Amino acid sequence: MTLVLVAAVTAIGAWVVPDGPAQRLYDDLAQLAAGVLAAVICFRSGLKRSGARRRWRLLIAAGLTTWAAARLWWVVRDLVDPDRSAAAVPADVGFLTLPVFTFLALIAGSMALPRPAQASLRRDRVVLVIDAFLITGSLLALIWSALPGRIFDEVGDNPLVVGAAAVYPIADLMLVVVGVLLLTTRPTSAAGRVPLRLMTLAMLAFGVSDTLRMLHLSTGVLTPWESAGYLLGPGLLALAALTNPTLTDQPVVAPAEADWLHLLLPYVPVVATGVVIAVRTGAGGQLTSYEAYLGWLGLGLVVARQMFTIVDNTVLLARVSEGQQRLHHQAYHDPLTGLANRALFRERLVLALDGHRHRRMPVALLFADLDDFKLINDSFGHAMGDRLLRAIGDRLIASVGPGDLVARLGGDEFAVLLERPASEAEPAAQRILTALREPFEIDGHTVGISASLGLVLPEPGDVDLSADTLLRRADAAMYVSKRRGKNALARYTGGSDGGPNADLPHLLARALSGSPAANGFEVHYQPIVRFSDGAIVAVEALARWTDPIAGPVDPDVFVTVAERTGLVAAIDDFVLDRACADASALANTYGRPIDMHVNVSAARLGQHGLEEAVDRALQRHALRPSRLVVEITETRRIPDLPRAIEVAERLRRRGVRVALDDFGSGYNALAQLHSLPVDIVKLDSTLTDVDVSPERAGALCRSVLAICAELNIAVVAEGIETPARARALAALGCDLGQGYLFGQPGPVHRLTATIPTQPTPHSSPHLAS
Repeated sequence: MTLVLVAAVTAIGAWVVPDGPAQRLYDDLAQLAAGVLAAVICFRSGLKRSGARRRWRLLIAAGLTTWAAARLWWVVRDLVDPDRSAAAVPADVGFLTLPVFTFLALIAGSMALPRPAQASLRRDRVVLVIDAFLITGSLLALIWSALPGRIFDEVGDNPLVVGAAAVYPIADLMLVVVGVLLLTTRPTSAAGRVPLRLMTLAMLAFGVSDTLRMLHLSTGVLTPWESAGYLLGPGLLALAALTNPTLTDQPVVAPAEADWLHLLLPYVPVVATGVVIAVRTGAGGQLTSYEAYLGWLGLGLVVARQMFTIVDNTVLLARVSEGQQRLHHQAYHDPLTGLANRALFRERLVLALDGHRHRRMPVALLFADLDDFKLINDSFGHAMGDRLLRAIGDRLIASVGPGDLVARLGGDEFAVLLERPASEAEPAAQRILTALREPFEIDGHTVGISASLGLVLPEPGDVDLSADTLLRRADAAMYVSKRRGKNALARYTGGSDGGPNADLPHLLARALSGSPAANGFEVHYQPIVRFSDGAIVAVEALARWTDPIAGPVDPDVFVTVAERTGLVAAIDDFVLDRACADASALANTYGRPIDMHVNVSAARLGQHGLEEAVDRALQRHALRPSRLVVEITETRRIPDLPRAIEVAERLRRRGVRVALDDFGSGYNALAQLHSLPVDIVKLDSTLTDVDVSPERAGALCRSVLAICAELNIAVVAEGIETPARARALAALGCDLGQGYLFGQPGPVHRLTATIPTQPTPHSSPHLAS
């Protein structure tokens, strides 16, 4: 449309309007109208936008306004003096302001375009200007060398006039170069390139007419077709301002290609100019002063450009080095505490063992596991637990020397590599124990924590001792201190063939690889009682392990080891199968079928294999699914909650019921009660001490009981150790309880048929109802 309109106006001026002053007045009026209309369009379009898109449109509007003002001056002169000469006047400076404002608009618009390299905006603009001057100067040198000299001789004799006239096409050429640079080096979208392309074409149109004006300087008259660029240029600028590109399109130029263009494009015309000049001088030609000046200017710009390139490379290398250091730190350090992680610790341990093996350098390894750290998370939240872990890391570092390495291996596990004589290892461990016993002040709370430590030193005969073996021995020694009552230090003395400090993870894996029952595993049962009449309505199956080498192992210890080594599913399956097998014996003991509660790790609920294990156990022992209750223990977070919900739903459709164990602690809180389809909630013992704290604990229990009653969920209170607690819970409306008051866990043949009835108010529903 713009081309058609320009062609029509130009054709009227060329074929309708008579030659001479009338035609000149017509051309000036048409160009004035084009400039004013384009300025108004750019101004109104700029007001509707913001940021860089607003600035470049307003700058173009300002440039077109001054350009139109200069045209207005020529129109006035045409009216006052129709026979005036075409010589330049001071008012012509208004024409030169348009290239200046357009240049500023291109610079402002470039801020909205992606840059090929991340650098400061100021540096980026300076490089763009240098590249534009470098390419423009090279192109001018090429033009000067390629065109016959007579063309320039015909322009005029006055160098000042010729120079003033040449400023316009040179400025236009530079703006075209800037536009081409932005188009080829900025990887913007196809829509985002439209206004930039239109602005470049507008400057090209101005440049053609300005060049023809310079060549006709001797006559001073342009035909309507030769001056058509002064109509087409404003029209294209107005179209550029009206475009509304989106930035969501995919880039047209790949970033790698843009980088190459950004680096090579400024030097292409420089090389071409150098080749032309070399050919001319090689053939015996002489360089003019103008060519020499352009050559020196180009050389200076190349040097300046290279300086910026060197700075870019330096900054880039610094960023790459910084990024590598950051990645290295992230790969070898714990993100929470900033301590070394398992990977770095193992590398340092391998080096230390190598020094010990070949140069007899001393080395000792401490393994620390925080005692009952889960209670901190349950009581204060995981954010408090994280801050406590950071504070513990600081104390560990303060307790050892600068040459020792402290690492967090994961969760609440820490390790310390001591490269010092063996006589100093145990005192260092005692300092750590002493430091950790001191309470921590975190967010206004006083928090106490302790740790179980395992110490191991290489034995004189351990020539081929590996880092993994040493870590396992330290881990085994730590579990010895756990079994001794926690908050203590145990030194590995078992040697390579086991003993009282045997490698517990290895022993557990060996016990579960064959027949667990033949390797010391058995199932004990603890009754679940109805408060109203003391009737046993269910039992909970609990795993117990007595290893032939390590002896009795606390359930908290071997379950933790199983979860860390991926063996918890084997324990779950063993207990599930044995519990279903003992169901008939329990029915004989109690004179009727009772419910069987079996614990399943929360992490396993979202994994494959649980449903198949349940089906096998039920079918093998012909147990009704309604008698089986799967208790979700909360030692770990459910990794895939949507899948866990699906598994729980399928189990319930089979007739198996689902219970939340230790509700109110850890991860089994209201969120899981809302998400998981459950039939039973087992209140954690921390919430059932209503006899000790009747107001606070009672309020919590009443709230949970009310919620569960609304959801038709049965409630079992855990940790019932006194008749007073049983009576208090029954008075609150809790029907069922479990604890040492009703019997400690024991093998199936030791269970008794009845339990003394606790005097409580009448209560109702049976767990199995």
